[in-house]
Amino acid sequence: MKILLNSTQVSYFILGAYVDTGLFRYLFFLIVLCLYVMIIVSNVLLIAVICMNRSLHEPMYLFVCSLFVNELYGSTGLFPSLMLNILSNVHIVSASFCLLQVFCLYSYGGVEFFTLAMMSYDRYLAICHPLQYNTRITATKIQWLIAVTWLYPFFNNIFLVYSRTAPLQLCGNIINKVYCDNYSIIRLSCFDTSLNNIIGLAHMFTVIFCLIMLILYTYMRILRVCVMGSKQARQKAFSTCVPHLISLLNFSTGAFFEIVQSRFNMSHIPNIARIVLSLYWLTCQPLVNPLLYGLQMSKIRIVYKNLVFRRKV
Repeated sequence: MKILLNSTQVSYFILGAYVDTGLFRYLFFLIVLCLYVMIIVSNVLLIAVICMNRSLHEPMYLFVCSLFVNELYGSTGLFPSLMLNILSNVHIVSASFCLLQVFCLYSYGGVEFFTLAMMSYDRYLAICHPLQYNTRITATKIQWLIAVTWLYPFFNNIFLVYSRTAPLQLCGNIINKVYCDNYSIIRLSCFDTSLNNIIGLAHMFTVIFCLIMLILYTYMRILRVCVMGSKQARQKAFSTCVPHLISLLNFSTGAFFEIVQSRFNMSHIPNIARIVLSLYWLTCQPLVNPLLYGLQMSKIRIVYKNLVFRRKV
């Protein structure tokens, strides 16, 4: 795919945030490689644990499994190109790859937020309506909810990237980041894109507002049950909700940093700090989630220990 550049076609973008680090590039490469291997191993291992054991084929664990699959998807959209560019002297990516990366990373963010919202709804039903839980959250409903969490962000970003961004006529091809970013491409447009920005922001904040309202409502109800319930009920709610809340806050913080530094002038902040902030939401979440859900959820821990012990025997 090619994008118009000053009435001609450009086939590549330059990622301008990379700096010459000399021999340190190999150290940075090893660090990023280790992070990527950790993400793959931890998420694949927990996906396998959930899939192999029928006792974990419950709504909560299926949503967690969907979350782990999304971590692998988002990480694969970032880490291979990041490692390649760290070792390269020329930080150039093709226009088609750049748009594909924008689609992958943005759809990853959408799936992540939708999945976390669906998980809060699941916890609300389990804690506030335990007797009706099995009738309200059937297998068919789970399939529909997981399908929506994946399909809506995918189709939305197909429209965003290939219908609104790709046809733009650009007056530059330098993106001041270490990966391709949709807003950075739009800022290169030769024409005023204020209307596109307003429509995009309005759509994004409408979706985010609805999901946040759902999450706030569910946790207000859960908090009420915890305050009025027994000590055992509070402990159960605490053990199942804490990993989800930490994951939600971690992702929301990273996404907020990314939106702020993409939309506003952050030239006064050192380049390395801007790079770290832009990578936080794409790297921290895939690393933290396996630890949160693998260590905090006792049922996953027990199943994992049983599988490992059985294999050793």
